[in-house]
Amino acid sequence: MKRWHIIVLILFISFGTVGLTTKEARWVDKVANFYGDRAGKRVTAWRNMVENSQDVSELDKLDRVNDFFNQLYFVDDIDLWGQKDYWATPLEFLGAAAGDCEDFSIAKYFSLRELGIDDKKLRLVYVKAIRLDQFHMVVAYYPTPSSEPVLLDNLDPEIKRASLRRDLLPIYSFNGSRLWLMKERGQGELAGNASRLGLWNDLRTRVESLEMQKPIRQYDR
Repeated sequence: MKRWHIIVLILFISFGTVGLTTKEARWVDKVANFYGDRAGKRVTAWRNMVENSQDVSELDKLDRVNDFFNQLYFVDDIDLWGQKDYWATPLEFLGAAAGDCEDFSIAKYFSLRELGIDDKKLRLVYVKAIRLDQFHMVVAYYPTPSSEPVLLDNLDPEIKRASLRRDLLPIYSFNGSRLWLMKERGQGELAGNASRLGLWNDLRTRVESLEMQKPIRQYDR
């Protein structure tokens, strides 16, 4: 049995199958028609995970979302989409069964927002991965406005406090409305609106329109 067949089976058993809403069924059909039947099953598993995580604690929501998306393949944008930098929507990420660090983080962010976690508690954080000597993105969760965040990451699957991730050097962060320059592993300095980020604006437009594109190589094994 192939990897994604096993993963989808485990997810259905772990979370239980729930009925899809009309909107969710449309998503599944669109992804299945565009990327194939297995991609549609991944979207169904995602929707089941979200539905079955509505009533758990926020920390459990972090764990479930982080674990779900960290099962996908890491592939650079140039190899997957034929572009140097492309921010995939959650449906594109699940459709391709692969993506880079931005795609992992974006899918986690949108899922956590859908699970009712306040946008004020979440940030997408650009960092320098020191050991890899390259830029990277993670999701930060702030339990309170003044607290130290914990990080959701595809490099290290364990959710940890930012102070324990000495391998990451924060650069800037943003959420649905704000942009911060990061001076330390904490809040950072407000630098304006997130609308200054062109890739973020383009992504949100595609999320709303359900626009999708096909990867140039197949990673759905």
